[in-house]
Amino acid sequence: MGKRANGEGSVFPYKDGWAGYVWVTTPEGKKTRKWAYGKSREETHEKWLKLHELAGKGPVATKYPTLGDFLGRWLREVIKPNREPTTYAGYEALVRLYMIPGLGKKRLDKLTVRDVQNWINTLPELCTCCDQKKDLKRSDGKRCCSEGKCCQTFPSRGTIASIRRVLRSALGHAIREELISKNVIALTTLPNASKNGKKRKHDTWSVEEARRFLEHLRAVEEPLYAAFVLTLVLGLRRGEVLGLTWEFVDLDDRELWIFRQLTRVHGQLLHRDTTKTEDSAASLPLPGLCVTALRHRLRIQMNARDAAGDRWKDSDLVFTTKYGTPVEPRNFNRSFDMHCRKAGVPRIRVHDTRHTCASILAALDVHPRVAMRILRHSQISVTMDVYTQVPTPETRKALDRLNESLGDERAQGRSGTQRP
Repeated sequence: MGKRANGEGSVFPYKDGWAGYVWVTTPEGKKTRKWAYGKSREETHEKWLKLHELAGKGPVATKYPTLGDFLGRWLREVIKPNREPTTYAGYEALVRLYMIPGLGKKRLDKLTVRDVQNWINTLPELCTCCDQKKDLKRSDGKRCCSEGKCCQTFPSRGTIASIRRVLRSALGHAIREELISKNVIALTTLPNASKNGKKRKHDTWSVEEARRFLEHLRAVEEPLYAAFVLTLVLGLRRGEVLGLTWEFVDLDDRELWIFRQLTRVHGQLLHRDTTKTEDSAASLPLPGLCVTALRHRLRIQMNARDAAGDRWKDSDLVFTTKYGTPVEPRNFNRSFDMHCRKAGVPRIRVHDTRHTCASILAALDVHPRVAMRILRHSQISVTMDVYTQVPTPETRKALDRLNESLGDERAQGRSGTQRP
């Protein structure tokens, strides 16, 4: 081996094998020994050389947490203080429900590409109801997997992709902290969908189904009719609709601005002055159907305020309860599901109504340049592709009738400046 320099370390017999150490600097700046062990002198010497090379490149960690411990600290110290509460909640759920049960006990520095690939390969056929005992937590008493009747609720490909993306971000931070040298999950391959052939897809409505849904809402005089119009015609997200305030609605110039969201995270209702993306915080033109629906909403809210009297809570929110308090996001979903059933249209998620937006704009004869702004398309050619999907004349007439059915609000002279 030759003569070693001061601080280089040594290799020597140890118990039933050999041991060696190298003086290293830890990420905390402390000088200490890092050990290598082997059954033979040659094996130990090879490890010692690699360790010596690693020490020459920079700080070397001497204590390694398990992946579960590291992910917990990463969530607390990196994600929670620096990201949106909804982002933290989503990351925390993926870590708690998938990563810690699957890989949490692995030591961070011992995690290999094979470990992660084998684990991620099992996800498409992991019944989350069985694994997470979901049916034991149901209040309605329905049981499936706990009684041996597996419901085969497999994670979607999108969920698996999110798991991989979040773990990749966490391991990237571990590299920056110099705890590991490579991001093993970046070298893995995303598996195909479950072998049972069930693929989760984005459900959506046809323009005719959307029209039927809106006609039903008007027939039953649903107070949140305008909210569902905005989700269908402008493609607004639930949080953006529920967080909308009259301050950012101009009915005279037919524009609104999206700057806020209303969400419930870990039991707390948050009205945040941020949107999901920078592009979401933009001025949007209001087609006629939206203007008349919002004028109708303004009248409903003013009547509710008069009826509530002293019990009314001023908030400037466009969509409130009959007492002026914010609408609970889950109640908004429940109302949507109930009206889907009563209107006789397929049950989809509120978020999936965004996929119908472009077709409705075409049915409303919205000018392509205006639709381009609403849809946030960067090229008019992309917008024009949507306009090749021409709805039936009956649908156009029905949407016109919805517009006209609220026309009496315009006659009452209510403007966007007269707010509760």
